[in-house]
Amino acid sequence: MQPRVTPAEAQSQFKTLLKEKINEVNQAQLKSGEMTEKLARGETDNLHEVMITGQKASIALQATVEVRNKVIEAYQEVMRMQV
Repeated sequence: MQPRVTPAEAQSQFKTLLKEKINEVNQAQLKSGEMTEKLARGETDNLHEVMITGQKASIALQATVEVRNKVIEAYQEVMRMQV
């Protein structure tokens, strides 16, 4: 049997996980920006790598926004419930 997790522990774990994932998305966005700047300055000529990094950052951001939207929808649904 797995030990039961208290609501406070679950909240803390969720907060930590969410913060880590948002930081990962932020790092992907920053890396994409850096690579784009390097390409613009002529410091790199690997257009394929720049485009791939940009797409990865874009997809990560879109996924994060969708997760946020679903969390907000779930919260609103719970708030509409009558007790």
